[in-house]
Amino acid sequence: MVFKQAKKREPVGEAGLMEYAVRMLAGRMRSERDLRRLMKGRAFEGAEGEKAMDAVVDRLKELKYLSDTRFAADYTRLRKENEKFGRRRVQQDLAAKGVASETVGAAVGAAYEGVDEVALARAYVARKRMKQPSGEKAKKESARVMGRLLRAGFSVGTVFKVLKDWGVEVEEVDLEDVAEG
Repeated sequence: MVFKQAKKREPVGEAGLMEYAVRMLAGRMRSERDLRRLMKGRAFEGAEGEKAMDAVVDRLKELKYLSDTRFAADYTRLRKENEKFGRRRVQQDLAAKGVASETVGAAVGAAYEGVDEVALARAYVARKRMKQPSGEKAKKESARVMGRLLRAGFSVGTVFKVLKDWGVEVEEVDLEDVAEG
C-alpha cells in the first residue's frame, strides 16, 4: 500500500486564518491554545504569522466565538453529565487543553458544587456496565474496578465507599502513601 505524501499548503494571511478558525470552531468547541495550534500550521512563519494569529484570536474573542471560560464551563458540564467523570479527571483534561488554572478551578468548582461524588461514581459504574467483583478472581477484579474509577477522576475515599457498598473486602490503606504513589 502506497501512501501519498501530504500536499504542502501555502501559508495564508489573516483573512484566510479567520476563515479557517471559524470553520474549526464550527466543528467543535476549542480552547484558545488548541485553536492557535491548528492555525500555526496554516499561518506564515515567524512574526508575521504570530501577528496574524493574534489578530484572529482577538477578533474571535470580540465576536464571542472564542472564550476559554465558556469552553471550560461547557466542557466540564458535558464531561460530568455525559461521561460521569470525577472532578480530578476533568481538571486534568482541561489543563492538558491549555486552559488557565484559575479558569479551570472556577469552572470545575461551579459544576461540581454540591455533587455527591459517590453517586456520580455509581453512575459511572452503571454507565460502563462494570460488574460487582465476585468468585475466585474477586481481588483482581476489584483492583481493576478501583483503577478504572481512579482514572475516571474519583478520590480514593469515594472508590473505597463504592467497593464497600458492593461488599468487597477493602484493605485499609494509608491515604498519604496512595497520594505520593
